[in-house]
Amino acid sequence: MTSTEERRSATLSEIGLDKQNKATLGRVLASGNLAYAEEGADGRMRARVRIRPDELVWDPSILVMPHGGDIDLELINDDLNTHCALLPSNGDRKFIWLVNHSRGRATLNLDGPGYYWFSSPTGNDEGRGLTGAIVVLGDVPPEARLDRPEQPRP
Repeated sequence: MTSTEERRSATLSEIGLDKQNKATLGRVLASGNLAYAEEGADGRMRARVRIRPDELVWDPSILVMPHGGDIDLELINDDLNTHCALLPSNGDRKFIWLVNHSRGRATLNLDGPGYYWFSSPTGNDEGRGLTGAIVVLGDVPPEARLDRPEQPRP
């Protein structure tokens, strides 16, 4: 853990934003963990995301894919309440119902770089912080680039 991450975590805890029903009714968006999807020998990526008990946060709340492609996602609800997952995928979104202490699987296709948001739209889960992001790294393929002058790159 870097010192920046430690300071961020300590500050969120000090203010009371690291758990629900402290300084806020829910959680600050994206105040959970960050993890990288694992890429198998077959080129498919895999990851596990869970809802921890009484925290109303996805763990990890930010999932990073090294490049676009297919990802097999396992979703686990360790909470005592029923939630769901509304997930992004090219072509159509995926919906998985997660009753308490259950798990589900989804195969997503995210073929372009960018931020893809997911949440649990039941009740007021989103309003209380049960949202997350899948970040796909990489660059847009040449055939999808706009016809414009070269832009400065970081």
